[in-house]
Amino acid sequence: DTGIQVPQELEKGPSAFIPLQEVRGWGCSLRQLLIEAFVSAGRVDNITMVMGLHPQYLSSFWKTQCLLLRMDGPLPYHKRHYIAIMAAARHQCSYLVGLHMGEFLQVGGNPAWLQGLHCAPPKLRNLNEINKLLAHRPWLITKEHIEALLKTGENSWSLAELVQALVLLTHYHSLASFVFGCGINPEEDQDGGQGCWPLPTHSDSSPVFEDSMGGSGVKEGALPCREVEVLMERMKLLRESQQEEEGVTQEEMETRFEMEKTESLLVAPSDLVDHSLQSNVLCFVEDPEFGYKDFTRRGEQAPPTFRAQDYTWEDHGYSLINRLYPDVGQLLDEKFQVVYNLTYNTIAMHCGVDTSMLRRAIWNYVHCVFGIRYDDYDYGEVNQLLERNLKVYIKTVACYPEKTTKRVYTQFWRHFKHSEKVHINLLLLEARMQAALLYALRAVTRYMT
Repeated sequence: DTGIQVPQELEKGPSAFIPLQEVRGWGCSLRQLLIEAFVSAGRVDNITMVMGLHPQYLSSFWKTQCLLLRMDGPLPYHKRHYIAIMAAARHQCSYLVGLHMGEFLQVGGNPAWLQGLHCAPPKLRNLNEINKLLAHRPWLITKEHIEALLKTGENSWSLAELVQALVLLTHYHSLASFVFGCGINPEEDQDGGQGCWPLPTHSDSSPVFEDSMGGSGVKEGALPCREVEVLMERMKLLRESQQEEEGVTQEEMETRFEMEKTESLLVAPSDLVDHSLQSNVLCFVEDPEFGYKDFTRRGEQAPPTFRAQDYTWEDHGYSLINRLYPDVGQLLDEKFQVVYNLTYNTIAMHCGVDTSMLRRAIWNYVHCVFGIRYDDYDYGEVNQLLERNLKVYIKTVACYPEKTTKRVYTQFWRHFKHSEKVHINLLLLEARMQAALLYALRAVTRYMT
């Protein structure tokens, strides 16, 4: 009425890392998925918008998450959301904590529980130890942890309840990695929520990460276009050498894994990025100093390497989950398969490219930093295909997601599409979830036998 124009807030989009126009290329299949998401949840959140760059994966993800949160299962709905809050809080992910605090209240949860973990029932509080280990050091989980939760008493868990809780915890630890890795912005109705962190204030020329690994991968100063060509050339050379080689010995394969695992110790995020825990997150965290510690360090007694062949998802984990929590094993398996095999046969500006070798290297590198080794995989490929900045990004998002910055996102694969970087995050999310689940389910199996 006064004739004064009120400036409209600029639309910021679902991600702080990805331009809004990159996320808006909706095809028919994605539009239908987004409609289904809206009908199901009453909103299309920022995670869905960014995952929508890969509709085939989004469909599989949504089916799994819907089953975990909204369909029949051993745990009541409000406890499922509380477990999601506990998991997200371990990584300081106020975006997911805020989202599930709202969901918790919507399904009739007791508001007093949201004052903090100390106000939750003892049965839920007892999950704290396994939540902490699954989030940061899953290799430490033993059958004794499982036994402690299942022991008889008024606060004991049934095996079916515990398996659902383990799946929820690993799902939300990994989803926190995706939130930080893709710079997911808070929802408009989230009060002060923060899905990603602002860039630390230092000059563009100063490195965020110390490079102590020498000439591994593409050189830091390489031109972006050159970066793509180097990767294409290395993939070609590896394929040719695989055809010519008679085979690498098991001893050599093991040595290459140990070298990669040891080298990964030097790939660590800078401590420049230090975030004080927000109060809405801190109240759900006990022992906040506990975090990822490299699987093996020089001079320390390392736990034994997890040989993937000894306890596989296909032969062991899948059947155990399906027996104790029907249907979810099938959906998890489909989700792992979809992301592992997802390809558009493109790399940057190149079409008709077989990317299976690159996808396998990313998946196996994530498992490597969690101590899992594949006997039949040559870890020399990881060093050839994953340049230094990409390794730093993968390890940060998988192990310390709360330390992810826009800088570490922009420094790798500078000439690749944003959708390709989101694809890496999907591989990372699922590889991380499978790694933690394997450790947890192996402990359950040992308890049962």
